[in-house]
Amino acid sequence: MSLIVQKFGGTSVGTIERIQAVARRVLSTVQSGHQVVVVVSAMGKSTDVLVDMARQITGEPDPREMDMLLTTGEQVSIALLTMALQELGQSAVSMTGWQAGITTEEVHTKARITQIDPTPLRDALAKGKVVIVAGFQGISSDGQITTLGRGGSDTTAVALAAALQADRCEIYTDVDGVYTADPRIVSSARKLPYISYDEMLELATLGAGVLHPRAVECAKQHRVSLTVRSSFGTEEGTMIGEESNMEQGLVVSGIAHDKSVAKITVADMPAKLNAMSRLFATLAEEHINVDVIVQSAYEANTTNVSFSVSGEEVKRTLDVLLKHREELEFGYAVAEEDLAKVSIVGAGMITNPGVAARMFTCLAEAGVEIKMVSTSEIKVSCVIPLAQMEAAVRSLHTSFGLDAKEAAMVYGV
Repeated sequence: MSLIVQKFGGTSVGTIERIQAVARRVLSTVQSGHQVVVVVSAMGKSTDVLVDMARQITGEPDPREMDMLLTTGEQVSIALLTMALQELGQSAVSMTGWQAGITTEEVHTKARITQIDPTPLRDALAKGKVVIVAGFQGISSDGQITTLGRGGSDTTAVALAAALQADRCEIYTDVDGVYTADPRIVSSARKLPYISYDEMLELATLGAGVLHPRAVECAKQHRVSLTVRSSFGTEEGTMIGEESNMEQGLVVSGIAHDKSVAKITVADMPAKLNAMSRLFATLAEEHINVDVIVQSAYEANTTNVSFSVSGEEVKRTLDVLLKHREELEFGYAVAEEDLAKVSIVGAGMITNPGVAARMFTCLAEAGVEIKMVSTSEIKVSCVIPLAQMEAAVRSLHTSFGLDAKEAAMVYGV
């Protein structure tokens, strides 16, 4: 008897009717002879509602209390889905992250999983139960409830699949696979039947919302067989695994975008050998993720450094810099907001020179201003004005030959 881990996102369980539909799909999997562990997110936009409620009370909610608040969303979903399965005659039990044996770092709002004790899950499976686990959450070694960050339910599912040595992990979402671009922006985007771990990791890291980056990272590390499918249809999804062998004709596999980017410039820093290390070590200690970095000489003894952060991290980043201004010895720091990042990703870029030049030419012809650039072996990213993002994505998609003949399908709302 094989073991399957299935994950259903917020859209998939957004209403009672959709929860009941998920229950029928899970039951069908059980009736096909499989053991099943299900990971679910909070219903629909309920997490956003909880965040909004907190911000009506305070502009800077305490991270511990935010974790206490946000974990309630998934607990609603697991209880309702368990009831729906029981109503269909299937034995099932719900478990929070900590009841499922998930231990995390002692960090609130964006903790990483440190270990999983699968004993509670295996015990329930041995009794013929479907186990419904709350995604996105765990418990630290000192007994504090923690969350894995937005989108962390994907990571929960893959980590459980690895710990249980499941035969496969299925991620159910509102699109029927991984597309060459967001179908909501590029109607001619097409579904990829197969994509490599490395390409998917780049796409997820660069803004493709279909999978959480840490989930892909975990799947690659533990060689978890991963499939992305639609909750609302029966179409074949996208398989994610070792090196891609089905799309080798493509130099670029997909276009990703991130519409919440800000550029921070730290000016008049001393031109010392350790200036950069001190700056980014300080930001790292505050758990601020930095992406694109550009350094430019200003005068003989000073330098300017610009870097990109999430748009949600602007105020906190500036606060941290101001707090450490004296020890970092810089003149001033400014932020430029309302920016986005567009990226091209593809394993074929390794052996095909001139891809970056083609991207820059495409953006120039579309009248898109490039503010920052970052590259790796299989991706090129450009930070651009947010207002030009959609035009840039569509132009790049066409330029690299990714357009399909038929419009892409998007399910749900």
